[in-house]
Amino acid sequence: MTVVRTVDYHTAGEPFRIVDLTSGGALPVPGDTVAERCATAIGPGGSGTAPRRGPLDDVRRLLVQEPRGHAGMYGGFVVPPDDDGAHFGVLFWHKDGYSTACGHGTMALGVWAVDTGRVAAPDDGDVQVRIDVPSGRVAATVHRAGGRTTGVTFRNVPARATARKVPVATTLGMAEVDIAHGGACYASLAARDLGLDVTPASLPALVRAGKEIRAALATHPGTWHPDGPLLSGVYGVTLYEELPDTPFGPHQRNVTVFADGQIDRSPCGSGTSARLALLAEDGRLGEGDDLLHESVVGTVFTGRVAARVPEGVVTEVTGTAYRTGEHLFSVDPQDALGAGFLL
Repeated sequence: MTVVRTVDYHTAGEPFRIVDLTSGGALPVPGDTVAERCATAIGPGGSGTAPRRGPLDDVRRLLVQEPRGHAGMYGGFVVPPDDDGAHFGVLFWHKDGYSTACGHGTMALGVWAVDTGRVAAPDDGDVQVRIDVPSGRVAATVHRAGGRTTGVTFRNVPARATARKVPVATTLGMAEVDIAHGGACYASLAARDLGLDVTPASLPALVRAGKEIRAALATHPGTWHPDGPLLSGVYGVTLYEELPDTPFGPHQRNVTVFADGQIDRSPCGSGTSARLALLAEDGRLGEGDDLLHESVVGTVFTGRVAARVPEGVVTEVTGTAYRTGEHLFSVDPQDALGAGFLL
C-alpha cells in the first residue's frame, strides 16, 4: 500500500501541500541542483505542464487528483538545497505538472520551516528562511511577535519586463498584453480591455481568456528566458483591474490563470513580482511605494521594489500563511480508482 505524509497550508487562500523528501526513507530525486531535480521530475521529453510518468510524478498525481486533492491543488516536494547557503530546496507542482517559481508556496514553506523547528525563530522579531527553487535562490522572512507568526515576506529572484503592448486576439476581442519574468513568465492585461471585471462571477470568462492568451503567446520571443527552456514560456496570465490608489501607492485586484486553466486564489506571489516589474518600468512605483494587490477572493498581498539591479528589480511581497492540517494519504491496491481523477 502506498502511503504519503503531507502538511498543508494556505497562503491568502491558495493551498500549498508540503511533502518532505529529505526525511529518511523518502523517494530520492536525482540531480546536483534543484533545477536539475526539477528536470528529473518532468522527465526526458516532458514539459512543465506535460511531465512524463514516473514514481515521483505518480505521487504528484495522487496528491492533486480527487478524492485526495482537486483541480486547484498546489504543493511542493522539499528536496536538498543547491549548497549550504540555503536551508532546503523545493520542487513546486500543480494539477498539470511543475513550475519554476511560486511566491505563495515560498511563503508557506517559510512558515512551515519555523513551525516545525527546522529553522529556529525568535518569539519577537524576524528570521529569514532561504530556499532554492528551480529559478534560483529566494527567501521567506517570517515575522514573529509574542511567540506567534504574524506574517511572511517573500523576496524573489530579480524580475523584469520583457515585452510591452503585445497584440493578442481572443474570442472576446483584441488585447494588448505586457510580458514580465518574475521567476516564471507572466502575461498581464487589464480585464476591462476584454469587457471583464475581476469577480468570482466572471471566472469562467477570465479562465477562457487566460488560456487563449497563454496559447497565443507560445512562440513569442518575450516569453523566452536566457537560462533555457525550463524558465521559458508563459506560465501564468494575470488579468487585473485598477482600484483607487492608496496613500502608499497603486491598488489593484487580479486573478492569475496559470498552467492549463488553474486559478490562483491568492494574489499570486511570483505574479505580483511580475506586476511590480511592470509598474516600476511605468514609473508608478517609486522608492517607498507599495502595491496593494488583491485576489479574486479578497485576500491581499503588499508588494514593493526592494532594489534595482542590472537584471531588473528585486521585489518583496508580504502576506500571511496558515497551517490547515496534516495528512497521511494511502492507496489500497484493490482501489479501482487508484491515484484518482480530475474533473
